[in-house]
Amino acid sequence: MAIEFRVDNPEEFENMITNGDIRINKALVKTVLKNLKSKKRHHHALSVICINDGEIYDVTIDKKDFQHTLETALSKYENEELYEDCSKIVNAIAYLKKQKKK
Repeated sequence: MAIEFRVDNPEEFENMITNGDIRINKALVKTVLKNLKSKKRHHHALSVICINDGEIYDVTIDKKDFQHTLETALSKYENEELYEDCSKIVNAIAYLKKQKKK
């Protein structure tokens, strides 16, 4: 199940991304970790509900971007001192690198 973000407008969500909101990274990492062994290429990670215009934007992750997503999120998790989750991310990155070699 994708995580929902309720914002007033798309610009508010863009600001969340720009400011490195950990909730976005958590949603992306959760999706990647849950789908590491999936055969599907695209995975629904989050939905952005814009209250002012009534629009809903769905964000998906391409399986090809899993490793990059995890590598990018790792430093943010370290900054938040989420070390148990860091361990899961490091293991997932190692798994993905191993799969590329096959």
